[in-house]
Amino acid sequence: EVQLVESGGGLVQPWGSLRLSCAASGFTFSTADITWVRQAPGKGLDWVSTIYSHGFNTYYRDAVKSRFTISRDKPKNTLYLQMDSLKTDDAAVYYCATGGHMAWFRASNYRGQGTQVTVSS
Repeated sequence: EVQLVESGGGLVQPWGSLRLSCAASGFTFSTADITWVRQAPGKGLDWVSTIYSHGFNTYYRDAVKSRFTISRDKPKNTLYLQMDSLKTDDAAVYYCATGGHMAWFRASNYRGQGTQVTVSS
């Protein structure tokens, strides 16, 4: 059974930092493309970042480039999202999902239960 469990969310002030984690199990994490997506209140799911299994290719939506860093620890089967210089617009529930940036939304992929990020002074 595929399981993705996010953690690390919380309340942070603008310009602060958080590191999200996603513990993965039930599939071959080391060879999977993995994605972070987010959902702000009242809005749909938005793609945030993807790390591909081959090489070290990573991709980010323009709004988070240079502020967010996606990475993975293959021996620990864990995906991370380091978020720096957080803005109020970054507030959302963050999910990790299997699949690349053009595939994560397909029914054949999986998504975790999410972790809440609140950015407020």
